[in-house]
Amino acid sequence: MPFDLGPLALIWLAVACLVAGFVRGYSGFGFSALLIAASSLVTNPLNFVAVVVVLETVMSLQAAKGAGPDVDWRRVGWLLGGAAIGLPLGLWILTGVSEDTARAVISGYVLLMCVVLLAGWRLAAEVKGVPNGVAGVISGLANAPGMGGLPVAAFFAAQPMPAAVFRATLIAYFPLLDLYSAPLYWLAGLVSWDTLWASAIALPVTLLGNWLGGRHFFGTDPQDFRRIAIGLLAGLAVLGLGKALV
Repeated sequence: MPFDLGPLALIWLAVACLVAGFVRGYSGFGFSALLIAASSLVTNPLNFVAVVVVLETVMSLQAAKGAGPDVDWRRVGWLLGGAAIGLPLGLWILTGVSEDTARAVISGYVLLMCVVLLAGWRLAAEVKGVPNGVAGVISGLANAPGMGGLPVAAFFAAQPMPAAVFRATLIAYFPLLDLYSAPLYWLAGLVSWDTLWASAIALPVTLLGNWLGGRHFFGTDPQDFRRIAIGLLAGLAVLGLGKALV
């Protein structure tokens, strides 16, 4: 089994892929954070960093149809410029610490982002230029454990952006961030045959969850459902933090 996972751990991660895929399909965010947080309970969460990038890339490409006209490419450029600075620094920090320290850092970050997302802070106008680059640096740092999407989603959600531009710009940014991240993950020792094996196993379950979520079987508004997802994410983060500290 990949990463020497036992049967129960594999079942747990299969369920996590299905749920995380569903959440992403329904509300448009949270897949990487949910899967990394869930993986931290049964293995070193850094094992799944490259796996979530593979899965996110496939789902982003799946969702990219028709998004092109609404992409704010200037924002994407600023974000990528910042991420180019933040990601190497984040990888240098995260790969130099113990497994429990990495688990604690990841769980603490997830909890912080849950608070930010639930706070619902708002800006009076859209932010242009350099602040997007700063958000990119934070996103790059956060993408060291494969979770660079949360700070960008929170940053965009705080602005009065048209929904179509919000979604399309994220869809354009994430695959480009992942393409930049992939060789750096490999150089940092986060990519192995187990990565490819785990990705192949997880992909069908993830795509099924993403498809089911996209069908919006529940009557809940995606914005309201997002709060449920944030609560689930916070719960996993608390469990991961407890495991790291015990």
